[in-house]
Amino acid sequence: MLKMFQGESLKRLLQGAAAGAVIAMALGFGFGGWQLQSKALKMANDKVAIAVVAALAPICVANFQRGADAKAQLVALKATDSWKQDTFVKDGGWADFPGSGPNRAVAEDCAKMLNELK
Repeated sequence: MLKMFQGESLKRLLQGAAAGAVIAMALGFGFGGWQLQSKALKMANDKVAIAVVAALAPICVANFQRGADAKAQLVALKATDSWKQDTFVKDGGWADFPGSGPNRAVAEDCAKMLNELK
């Protein structure tokens, strides 16, 4: 028999408890979905950022469309290189919201939504 299982019962009990704790942690963190607080906070912050963009991008599109020269601006946006379109929207002020400056992620999603318009 293994040496680990020989000796005093208290010693074997403690060895078993330690081995059980290690196995439980390995299974919990590996397969059970356990996570550290820092990882949970990062995931929550990422989801909040996604939700904010999803809520504000349609408002940005509406701001764009309410402009007096919306049709001409849409033509200019579509003529702009795709990697510069978020800057076009941001510089136009359509991604500005009270209490904060322009949001690049909102401007990017807004530009994508505007490109889908006809």
